[in-house]
Amino acid sequence: MSKVYATFEVSDEIQNKALEVLEVSRDTGKIKKGSNEATKAVERGNAELVLIGGDVEPEEIVMHLPALCDEKQIPYIIINKQNDVGAASGLDVGSAAAAIVKAGKAKDLLVEVVGQISELRG
Repeated sequence: MSKVYATFEVSDEIQNKALEVLEVSRDTGKIKKGSNEATKAVERGNAELVLIGGDVEPEEIVMHLPALCDEKQIPYIIINKQNDVGAASGLDVGSAAAAIVKAGKAKDLLVEVVGQISELRG
């Protein structure tokens, strides 16, 4: 995982929960896939949580997202493999990033994951 934009370590357990939130939100709520769509959702203040692939090459594709999320006070999490982000988004390929816009039935799990991320960040 690149240390350029990863400012805190996240356990596999929290990553898996975040991916589950993305998957359930995809089916029962609304998500945005890809770094461009995720960036737009953050800029508009619509995103509830942003998942960023930790192995994205070149990393310039996503390295603006953490700072933008911080500026807009939107929680984000680095997921080790962009293929996991893609799979949870319903894609057959990796996705550099994804944003949860409406959590749908994953609302409670989203709140739990965001809480855990906030604790890690201090």
